[in-house]
Amino acid sequence: MAAVFLKTHINGTINKHLLTLIWTKGSVRHGSVGRIEKVVIANRGEIACRVMRTARKMGVRSVAVYSDADRHSMHVAMADEAYHIGPAASQQSYLCMDKILDVAKKSSAQAVHPGYGFLSENTEFAEQCKQEGIIFIGPPSSAIRDMGIKSTSKHIMSAAGVPIIEGYHGDDQSDARLQSEAARIGYPVMIKAVRGGGGKGMRIAQSEAEFHEQLESARREARKSFNDDVMLIEKFVENPRHVEVQVFGDQYGDAVYLFERDCSVQRRHQKIIEEAPGPGISPEVRRKLGEAAVRAAKAVNYVGAGTVEFIMDAQHNFYFMEMNTRLQVEHPVSEMITGTDLVEWQLRVAAGEKLPLSQEQIELRGHSFEARIYAEDPNNNFLPGAGPLLHLSTPPGDHNTRIETGVREGDEVSAHYDPMIAKLVVWGEDRSAALKKLRYCLRQYNIVGLNTNIDFLLSLSGHPEFEAGNVHTSFIPQHYDHLFPPAQSPSGEVICQAALGLLLREKQQTQKYREQTSDVFSPFASSNGRRLNVLQCRNMSLQLGDNKVAVSITYNPDGTYSMETGGRVFAVSGELQLEGDVTYLCCSVNGVLSRPKLVILDNTVHLFSMEGSAQVDVPVPMFLAGVSGSSAQGGAVAPMTGTIEKVLVKAGDSVQKGDPLMVMIAMKMEHTIRAPKAGVIKKVFFKEGSQASRHAALVEMQEEEEAAGEE
Repeated sequence: MAAVFLKTHINGTINKHLLTLIWTKGSVRHGSVGRIEKVVIANRGEIACRVMRTARKMGVRSVAVYSDADRHSMHVAMADEAYHIGPAASQQSYLCMDKILDVAKKSSAQAVHPGYGFLSENTEFAEQCKQEGIIFIGPPSSAIRDMGIKSTSKHIMSAAGVPIIEGYHGDDQSDARLQSEAARIGYPVMIKAVRGGGGKGMRIAQSEAEFHEQLESARREARKSFNDDVMLIEKFVENPRHVEVQVFGDQYGDAVYLFERDCSVQRRHQKIIEEAPGPGISPEVRRKLGEAAVRAAKAVNYVGAGTVEFIMDAQHNFYFMEMNTRLQVEHPVSEMITGTDLVEWQLRVAAGEKLPLSQEQIELRGHSFEARIYAEDPNNNFLPGAGPLLHLSTPPGDHNTRIETGVREGDEVSAHYDPMIAKLVVWGEDRSAALKKLRYCLRQYNIVGLNTNIDFLLSLSGHPEFEAGNVHTSFIPQHYDHLFPPAQSPSGEVICQAALGLLLREKQQTQKYREQTSDVFSPFASSNGRRLNVLQCRNMSLQLGDNKVAVSITYNPDGTYSMETGGRVFAVSGELQLEGDVTYLCCSVNGVLSRPKLVILDNTVHLFSMEGSAQVDVPVPMFLAGVSGSSAQGGAVAPMTGTIEKVLVKAGDSVQKGDPLMVMIAMKMEHTIRAPKAGVIKKVFFKEGSQASRHAALVEMQEEEEAAGEE
């Protein structure tokens, strides 16, 4: 393979000389650092797969680690080697430093890539790697430490001339001191864990009355996520923009910025859609942002990929928020607008190379969006979900479309980890073209088996204010009614498509039976509805939510159908077409041709088209329907598998609808379980610290009158 030239420091007399980075036998070598032939990826899911793709491209072998829950995961299948490191709980597997380092030694790997999350910003882990002679693909431990503690980072940034926002970052963590500082700063305030990240350990207190409750909630979540509940208090800027700058430093004191990303649209303080560059940001502000970010990086002698996050107000004034000392989830949008591979940069810089490009050589071209596709229920406060991907089909990837994922059809989104299914990344010549591409691809991303946020992402990306680039962190609550419109029942045309899909599947099954049976005159070997001197009619019952819909179907001699539903008659015809693993329903309804994707699983018909998606159920007869065991006499149930962190009620307590009953930790987040109705707690089924399975009854409730009658 061709040699690549670079500068390196071996001693003071030749630090300006060029040495050669030799690629041999799948290795990266540098005179002062050594050889990287093999890298352990201390992570899972899509980021592990992402790192492996670049490692393979560079000829570097990859080593996966996996927990019990990930034994059959995609990242394990992609790796050159894979090592089991423990149970599903991340504290006993992906967060276990000794196990990761043991894998690095056993596999003779020269480097560890931490990905994001887990150990990626752990000072102790970076230091242990150094002590063991293993290259940590990230910044020095001192930079992680200085930027990981938000109070320390604020002081460093202020000294470096980076604008900061007013707040309290002191050692006195008493409730009284924190509350007095909040009053001094002025409500609303942001309560943040000093070691926080990813929206965890973060709460907004709008007034003094709710300060204590929000403080305690943030502390609990911070202890669980970071084993540290030290908090800082900052002024909360109303409707700010969240703008961050991608920076990159090398071991020679050089640092560059790869422009900004706008990550303003969030739910639960977590990003949901990102874009680069930021809409409406002038070249002058862009330059100032980048230069401030580079000053921040140089202030801590930063090496590798990092992100400097800023809050930006309506006048485009910006203030340092924090620095993420790792590769960000949303790094692909920066790659798309600069034509770079940041994971390749990480491996090169870790091997001792200088930065591949100077600031002047980094050009901004076009616009890119990233949409995070999550297993969650947007209509239930974005409650995270878990379960199997019974059907998964995606838009085709190309030079301008990337699908970053760690799951395949048939895989399960685990309750033990983050519920992200994939990142859909697109590029266009300008923002309008990129946004159009994003919406087109979202229509092609079809999932059956669990709730996702795809329809919400379509609603969000199609909002006029989003299209205009008027984004801020309060975008979702401000435009809630538009983003969460009342559910629309499928039209008569869609009902006919669902009925046609069921008829054609029945016809396929009949054909299969006829080919296998020796009795060609069996009534089970025909489904054409043919009768002597009369047209066959049949009634089909479908279900839309809680409502049943009757469809009267007439079989016509030419193989078409007449369907009557809702007082209207439709002329319907069509056939099934199989392309790869995907079935399409090529149909005509009243002369209008369409070709939706058809998925029939269990008793549900799913239709996906560029106009939207629809779900139509086939009612299950009463004698076949199972008795639901999740109601617990109308009590609350666990929305997912998790740990009961706090029990707030006991038997005999009276509660009103919406009152908090328990606090659960699931998907690395804290969730408050509330009373579904007013009543009296008859029984509490779980204690603090116990595990509750998905749909498990948490409490049993009864009406006030029933409780009074039993006394």
